[in-house]
Amino acid sequence: MDLQKMLALWWTVPAGLALLGYACSLAGLTRPQRAVWVTARVVEVDPPGHGESGEHGIPVTIVYQDPGTGREFRLRHENRRGDRVLVAWVGQEFPVRFPRRRPERFFLMLDSEGRTSGVGGPNCCMILLVLGLVVQSFFAWGWQWGLICVGGLLLLVVALSRDGEYARARAAQLAEGVTVQGRVVAVTRDVHSDGEGGESVSHACVVAFSTHEGVEVTALCAQGIRGIAGSLGRDIPLRYAPADPSVLTADPDHERRERTAHIRFVAGLLISGTAAIGVGGYCLHHPWPFT
Repeated sequence: MDLQKMLALWWTVPAGLALLGYACSLAGLTRPQRAVWVTARVVEVDPPGHGESGEHGIPVTIVYQDPGTGREFRLRHENRRGDRVLVAWVGQEFPVRFPRRRPERFFLMLDSEGRTSGVGGPNCCMILLVLGLVVQSFFAWGWQWGLICVGGLLLLVVALSRDGEYARARAAQLAEGVTVQGRVVAVTRDVHSDGEGGESVSHACVVAFSTHEGVEVTALCAQGIRGIAGSLGRDIPLRYAPADPSVLTADPDHERRERTAHIRFVAGLLISGTAAIGVGGYCLHHPWPFT
């Protein structure tokens, strides 16, 4: 087999990896499926100090129990294992997973939805496979079929995306929310290098507030607050969802702009996908007018 024929079989690699991953998931052999999942409770919140880095989120100390031995573990989390915590309070609960017989090697998850089956890797392989096939369609079948495939891919992205559902749920929660007064207790500072010798500095506010139920909440906010670098000690209004204080915003108008931008983006994908399919289908049976 020559090199050209071998390159034509590139799709077998991502397809094979995806099938292997899905097979392991069905058999219950993926790492998340073999892990132990428990619920951890926050017992201490240690917000970053003024001028410290905010890259690790809000450090918290969590307590959870190993169901196999009944032993309780009290460990500190600083984004080294699992998700970054941006909103925290004492009594907050998170899903935690750890390898069997190794309960100290925990991974904190902000949520477990869609993360217990272990199909994240296979899904990535499928995305690479589809993208590669779309690119190949331009060379194998002609640019008309390539346009149709691109349009189909755009419509598939719109159909499978859950961003809109998440945005609507968040908007509904904030619509029923309440407004409280928060205070900026610290401003984090992080320096980023662009790889060419240049540096940029980013800031985020560490905001503390009390819910109407008396729960002391600490949040890391990077948007919605003007003049973040000089906001230490400033009082700011915060709107949060009573059912889940982690759903909050310092600028409801910014939330609305974000939702409007998302709607425009989705509409653009729909229009572009439909137009690509229409143009490709038309040109399959009619000569391109500009050639």
